[in-house]
Amino acid sequence: MDLKSVLSEVQAWPPEDRLRLIEEVWDSLADDESGPELTPELRDLLDRRLAALEAEPDGGVTWDEIRQRYRTARKPRSVG
Repeated sequence: MDLKSVLSEVQAWPPEDRLRLIEEVWDSLADDESGPELTPELRDLLDRRLAALEAEPDGGVTWDEIRQRYRTARKPRSVG
């Protein structure tokens, strides 16, 4: 069966079954260690980020802080 046929079939499934399929495919990708190789640039970037995290473990921003910043930035400003 080709990909187009599979997708057509899957689109007819109920949403919970499609989500289950997504989870299963995602998990199978995570378990597959033969994924694409990192470029040298990406490997360097990840190494720098890891070193920064190890140097200052509490230096990041929590999800709650990011969400609050986003909500604050989206609030309409009153004119007048």
